[in-house]
Amino acid sequence: MKFHREGFGIMTISAILFALGSLMNYYFLFCIPILFWIIQSLLIILLYLIVQFFRIPNRVSPFGDDDIVSPADGKVVVIEETTENEYFNDRRIQVSIFMSPLNVHANYYPISGLVEYVKYHKGLFLVAWHPKSSTDNERSTVVVKHANGHAVLFRQIAGALARRICFYSEKGQNVQHSEEFGFIKFGSRVDVFLPLGTKIDVKIGEKVKAKLTRLGTFQ
Repeated sequence: MKFHREGFGIMTISAILFALGSLMNYYFLFCIPILFWIIQSLLIILLYLIVQFFRIPNRVSPFGDDDIVSPADGKVVVIEETTENEYFNDRRIQVSIFMSPLNVHANYYPISGLVEYVKYHKGLFLVAWHPKSSTDNERSTVVVKHANGHAVLFRQIAGALARRICFYSEKGQNVQHSEEFGFIKFGSRVDVFLPLGTKIDVKIGEKVKAKLTRLGTFQ
């Protein structure tokens, strides 16, 4: 396991604040053992939660180029046919994955192919499961076209806690599924818009893992 580069600054500041807080706690409250250990335990838990948020587990995807792979860790909260209005302007199957603050927050390409579209949108910070979060929140949109002609749109969506979306895709770039394309800080969601007729291999409420769960296959 390693830690994501987007977290180095936050983890450093958190470690410094933890050290300062521990010193103050020792200086003022060591004479009151119960209170000292309560506060020290809370400081340790807070530091742990921040550090674990930026963890990147070592994973190797077992899937081939024709598989559609989960781009994120989390829970499937939406599987429905809907109209995608930003790029395709047609009917698509939407699969949405909610990431809690305890999930790994790096995001990965769900398919291999050519990046045809990349756009960042400023926006609100509604809770990630809000129906309008997909269109009103801070978000990024990427479209990749597979060698078989099918294109998939996927969208990072900031949540109520998230205040920065990081994405590294560039138009015209050739990518492989399970390569990293971005990171969202502190609570978020990823929407994937698949062609109608795609065989979906997940269900509502299922917990999925990036690189290791197959969302579906093209038909």
